[in-house]
Amino acid sequence: MSELHSVRPYAETCFASGYWRNEPCAQYKPRHNQLLAALPPMDYERLLPHLEPVALPPGLAVHRAGERERHLYFLTAGIVSRYCLTENGATAEFAVTGREGVVGIGSFLGGGLPSEAVVVSAGYAYRLASDQLQHEFNRYGPLSHLLLRYVQALMAQTGQIAVCNRHHSLEQQICRYILSNLDRLPSNELAVTQEMIANMLGVRRGGVTEAAGNLQKAGLLRYSRGRIAVLDRPGLEARACECYAVVKREYDRLLPEYRQVEFAA
Repeated sequence: MSELHSVRPYAETCFASGYWRNEPCAQYKPRHNQLLAALPPMDYERLLPHLEPVALPPGLAVHRAGERERHLYFLTAGIVSRYCLTENGATAEFAVTGREGVVGIGSFLGGGLPSEAVVVSAGYAYRLASDQLQHEFNRYGPLSHLLLRYVQALMAQTGQIAVCNRHHSLEQQICRYILSNLDRLPSNELAVTQEMIANMLGVRRGGVTEAAGNLQKAGLLRYSRGRIAVLDRPGLEARACECYAVVKREYDRLLPEYRQVEFAA
């Protein structure tokens, strides 16, 4: 059993019991999500009573493969990975989401997706029930427009990761993975093990160990006890393939309003 799956039972028990709900979310306001922050005040206020605060512990499966997605999660902190799982238990990540977006696009695209969404970095979210979301789409307002633009950006990310996994070196993939995750965190440190990286990239752990060791010898990062600290971000970006920059530019192009909002505390 992979490390990613081994933490699920405990995390899901805590989530179902309410231990992770509401109180820990108090410091994270809905406007910390960049989609919600981009809404006009009137639309935001109308939506606010329908947003339920939830905490996202590491390992929690927000959605399982084929499940009907009954909620849309607006992340305010943390990272959720969307990945495919094969019959023999192998995994490969094809998208990552932080507070720039949402998890649960099947709730407005028409059903479940043949992939899983799992929390890889602890965080919080505000979730909206699918029936209320449908009301918003029926209004043809700013939220539906933002969500469709987000889906387009997500498709660009998915396609670029597929290209990256097929044509670029493991070292380049690791650089892209680290940079993409750091963009969604408030520090230059990432809590992740080499096994987790191997699972997400769909590669052998030994290859990750060697590539990470080379990056550490080059002075770009420091790895110890399941934590990666980036020491030279420009150097890491230079070592990465073009995929990281392509995806970042596409998000900036499709969702420029995200970059212009001052988030409420």
